[in-house]
Amino acid sequence: MSQYFRIGDQVLWNPSNGVARLFMRSAEALAPETGLPTGLGPMESDECEIDLTAFTAFVGALIDRYERTNHPILHSLMDGFIATALVLVERAGAELPPPGADDGSRRDIQASKESTWPPGGGHVRDAERWAALSARHARAMPR
Repeated sequence: MSQYFRIGDQVLWNPSNGVARLFMRSAEALAPETGLPTGLGPMESDECEIDLTAFTAFVGALIDRYERTNHPILHSLMDGFIATALVLVERAGAELPPPGADDGSRRDIQASKESTWPPGGGHVRDAERWAALSARHARAMPR
C-alpha cells in the first residue's frame, strides 16, 4: 500500500504508508518551531493534498530556524524532513520565500546544484549541502 502527496492532479510523491505517516507526524512535530501551519492536508483515501503556499512558507521557516542555530542534534533531527520537503517543493515547481525576510536580509534557497544562493557569499556550503541531500532523497522518492 502507498499514499499520495499531491497538488491537484499532480502527484509529487507516492511513499509507502509507514513513510507517509512518519513524514506527516514529523511535520506536525516541527510545526511549533515555526509557528506556521504545515500546509499538509489530512490523509484521506490515501491522498494528502498540499497547500503549496502554506507548505513553502513552512519549509522556508524551518530552514530559517535551522540556520539560526549551530546545535548539532537539532540539525540532525531536522535534516531528513527538510531534505524530503525540498524535493516536494522542487517537484511542485515552487520557490521558497526568502529566508530572514523579517530581519531585513534576503537570501534565495533553491534545491539544485545550480543554486547561486546566497548572492554575494555567505552560507554557500549550506546551500550545496541542501542541494546534495535533497537530490539523494529525490532518487529514493517515487512519484
